[in-house]
Amino acid sequence: MKETVICTAAFFGALSIILGAFGAHAFKKILPEEKITSFEVGVRYQMYSALTLLMIGFFFDFTVYSERLAYYSITAGTLLFSFSIYFLSFADYWKKNLKFLGPITPLGGLLLIIGWVAIFCRFI
Repeated sequence: MKETVICTAAFFGALSIILGAFGAHAFKKILPEEKITSFEVGVRYQMYSALTLLMIGFFFDFTVYSERLAYYSITAGTLLFSFSIYFLSFADYWKKNLKFLGPITPLGGLLLIIGWVAIFCRFI
């Protein structure tokens, strides 16, 4: 399980750097400023999740339920939160109606919160 967590962290971290670089350079040419700002929020939270997963990958042994819950919640929350923001940022550019993704973002945020609470519960 530790290897899975660390690999997920590495994937999220590398992807956030790649997307952040595109956001800072290539995407600024095609997206309006408010969409870039939203996109950067997704990238930032993805990197926070990568660093968090890296830490728990090194320090948890995943024998306790709350440790596994932290991993799964943070991973799912990142996918829902950040990726819904990425798609919503490009919806106008792609001329697609992706408004159905709007409620997905706070659900991802809720999962991220559950992950952090699970980390807290692990230590109390």
